[in-house]
Amino acid sequence: MSKIRIVIVEDDPDWLRGLTSYLVKEADFELVGQASSGQTGVELLERVEADVVLMDIMMSDSPDGIWAAAEIVQCTGAKVIMLTSMEDKELIFEAFKVGAVDYMVKSNFAEIPQAIRNAYANRSPIHPSVAEKMREEFRRLKHMEHEVRVKELRDLLTPTEVQVLDLIEKGHTQTQIADKFVVSIRTIKVHVGNILRKLGGKSSKEAAQKAKDMGIL
Repeated sequence: MSKIRIVIVEDDPDWLRGLTSYLVKEADFELVGQASSGQTGVELLERVEADVVLMDIMMSDSPDGIWAAAEIVQCTGAKVIMLTSMEDKELIFEAFKVGAVDYMVKSNFAEIPQAIRNAYANRSPIHPSVAEKMREEFRRLKHMEHEVRVKELRDLLTPTEVQVLDLIEKGHTQTQIADKFVVSIRTIKVHVGNILRKLGGKSSKEAAQKAKDMGIL
């Protein structure tokens, strides 16, 4: 049976010794290297082949592990599992964005062997905190996209067309709107035609409802 080749990148010597002692007891694991910083970890992966890298997120009081994870993912075929002392959603999300496949809280060290096997077999899960962060990011991007779309449509409409839409949404007929603006019904029909061309919709009421739903009115 081929063993899973593991590299550990960790700057806490006590934790490194403890984790190493724990993992060497697993018959299907082979520790092929250790490093104490992101830079030395990247350099190590240039010399040895590893299947899974256990990477501390915070080293020397900086998120050095995220940079190192990005380099390793880009340049090798190793799967990177981030190790963290506490669940910092922002950092964990950044780690997933650069290609890490999993993360483990150090206090849950008993779960690390199975996480290694899952990563090796491409079965690493998306943890709930990361999934929530991804949903937050998706909602933020959708909101930004909506705001841009509303601005684009608002810029397309003339002030008069917005007024016409507002009156249509409030239940006024085209004849009533023409009387209110003291213009011909034909002029209002031209405005409505322009509105339908810009906003879409089969009727002026549908276009007005769309404008209201999008926040234009």
